[in-house]
Amino acid sequence: VQLAESGGGLVQPGGSLRLSCAASGFPFSYVIMNWVRQAPGKGLEWVSRISPGGTTYYADYVKGRFTISRDNARNTLYLQMNNLQAEDTAVYYCATQGELGRPPRGQGTQVRVSS
Repeated sequence: VQLAESGGGLVQPGGSLRLSCAASGFPFSYVIMNWVRQAPGKGLEWVSRISPGGTTYYADYVKGRFTISRDNARNTLYLQMNNLQAEDTAVYYCATQGELGRPPRGQGTQVRVSS
């Protein structure tokens, strides 16, 4: 399993970012995928999940602002983040359902929301 997150950066409150996760080494199109995040000094926090067929789930604190999607042909997972707030500042990771709760495989991508 290899996962490579990208797309993070510094954004002002209310701004948007689109994260990507390039997956390889497993049958991506058959696997439930997640986004998780880790804020400074805190533990991993689940953000969103998407089934192979596109059914989506969100944590209450991102519902209505974040949209998870996937391109099974490109083995890529996305997270569109709108109306970002300071509390969204974190390193964001993608994770397979089977590895949820374990240390993330990828390097993550840093999202910082600040004016």
